[in-house]
Amino acid sequence: MNHKEPPMTTAQNPFNPQEEEPRGATSPDAVVHELSEDGGHDPKDDEIARLTAEVAKYKDQWVRAAAEVDNVRKRSQREIEESSRYAVTGFARDMVEVLENLSRASASIPKEKREGNDLLKTLGEGVDLTLQELLNIFTRYGITRLDPQGAKFDHNFHQAVVQVERADLPPGQIVQVVQAGYTIHDRLLRPAMVAVSKAPPEAPEKVDTLA
Repeated sequence: MNHKEPPMTTAQNPFNPQEEEPRGATSPDAVVHELSEDGGHDPKDDEIARLTAEVAKYKDQWVRAAAEVDNVRKRSQREIEESSRYAVTGFARDMVEVLENLSRASASIPKEKREGNDLLKTLGEGVDLTLQELLNIFTRYGITRLDPQGAKFDHNFHQAVVQVERADLPPGQIVQVVQAGYTIHDRLLRPAMVAVSKAPPEAPEKVDTLA
């Protein structure tokens, strides 16, 4: 007796719509989906993540190195500029006394004496011209003379050598310049020696001793 086996149930083959494959067969897409659900992953992803982190690290190092190079360049430029600005500091400190001597020599020949004496007049004019030329040179190199007569005392630029009691002036006002000071650009070359006012002591109260 011939027995016919039941026909196999078939499903459509996704790779060829004209063919069918047996029911229960797993398609390639289903296999990929199952691997994904089971936690499987491509090792290339780990390699990409490692390379990405390495690139970020090298980029950070490059940015830091570039910033450091820029800071060194700016610091070197600043040092060069300061060296150029203050290169004559030592020489200027020695020359200020020459200028002060010329200033005193000019002041020692008053105009009234020059008018009646040709020699004093010629000598005074020569000293004045030399003094003015030296002042012009100082100005060209950023050297400024400080003559703070009547100004308020500033410890950054002045040095008090004596205090004078003055009831007519507020305390801390310069009443006399003993020696002029000098600055070179924004630095102090020599402080001005000054006399500063201070308040006089209060008079003691009179006590009435009469009974």
